[in-house]
Amino acid sequence: MNTDEITRIAALGRRVRESVGTAVVGMDEPLTIALAAIFAGGHVLFEDVPGLGKTLAARSLASALGLDFRRLQCTPDMLPGDVTGSYVYAPATGEFQFRPGPIFTGLLLADEINRTTPKTQSAMLEAMAEHQVTVEGNRFPLPRPFHVIATSNPIEYEGTYALPEAQLDRFMVRLSIGYPAGADETRIILDRVRRQSPDVSVEPVVDAEGLLAIQRAVERIHVDEDVAGYCVELVRGTREATNVSVGASPRGSQSLVLLGRALAALEGRAYVRPDDIKRIAEPVLAHRLTLTPQAWAQGVDPRSVVASVVAKTSVPPTVSAVR
Repeated sequence: MNTDEITRIAALGRRVRESVGTAVVGMDEPLTIALAAIFAGGHVLFEDVPGLGKTLAARSLASALGLDFRRLQCTPDMLPGDVTGSYVYAPATGEFQFRPGPIFTGLLLADEINRTTPKTQSAMLEAMAEHQVTVEGNRFPLPRPFHVIATSNPIEYEGTYALPEAQLDRFMVRLSIGYPAGADETRIILDRVRRQSPDVSVEPVVDAEGLLAIQRAVERIHVDEDVAGYCVELVRGTREATNVSVGASPRGSQSLVLLGRALAALEGRAYVRPDDIKRIAEPVLAHRLTLTPQAWAQGVDPRSVVASVVAKTSVPPTVSAVR
């Protein structure tokens, strides 16, 4: 990959973050990782307490990336057909015709995904993995690019359903936003006062075709064999951790490499460094771990397990900087 192409991707990434920054304040690191996940072709789960701007962040990313956007407000009575679409009778033709659901879009926001049943959550599995849906035996391809950004509130249990492991594994990253710093919270209030409106507009920086071109370019980012081995050792470490009954799958190690390449591109590099992998290890791996009953009862945080694995795993001494 030539230097000009890398420079262009890094510049586009900065412009996207600046555009989103006009609406979203104090989320620099989560937004960078979320953008890298989309550049890597993945899906994003924002999990945090209500009121921190998770939905606004998703909408702003969709606008800045020039993607068609649909919002799916998840509820307990939602059916799989409400997501994928279904066949409806057309009196004019006397036949059943397929009516696409909201999943046929560029970016789907599944808001409060843990409020809908596992059966409805599973309706997204095929779409997230294979970019298609199957309804009554017929397959329908989804638009490209296609991404899911879901939000979840971890503190509410009434009327919610835990995401199945297979569903969690489809998300490249799970991100926590956290409360804003005092200065950021003040800026949020003052920006709202100046706008004199709750609406925020984000200017598009790229379009769907441009995003596909970026994703194809990210596929050409170099990954040294030592770095790939480092990713594998991290994932193997989660499987051997004492507090874990089921560690990360090979999809976890692949996600480390894929996201690492996108992060390198955002920083203007044509190769992945071990520091890139260390930076993304927790958002990529923590949600893929199943703790032992004893660890769960003791309140062990999967993120601390990943941090421990990272601390114990030897870092490759050198990286081949292929330019």
